[in-house]
Amino acid sequence: MSLHKAENFIIVGVTSGGQMFRPSDWAERLCGVMSAFGNGRRMAYSPHVQPGTHEGCKCVFVDAGIHEIEPMAYAFLINFAKDNQLKVVPWSRISANA
Repeated sequence: MSLHKAENFIIVGVTSGGQMFRPSDWAERLCGVMSAFGNGRRMAYSPHVQPGTHEGCKCVFVDAGIHEIEPMAYAFLINFAKDNQLKVVPWSRISANA
């Protein structure tokens, strides 16, 4: 991943040692940190940070657009993956929605 250009990526819930990351709701918790109150005073995930699955594993889809809104949040997500030795893969929104 480039340090100079924000890119879309997926944080996959598998460590570099091949272990499933715990707790089992880690993706929802991480996305909850990036959520905000929306209409009707309900919490909603950011459109730029969404939980999901990738190749059968829990993951977090990170849209590079969050870097434009809050570069520190983007850096936090990258560092979360590094600190926890989680697999990170590139993500193309076009192919993900196809």
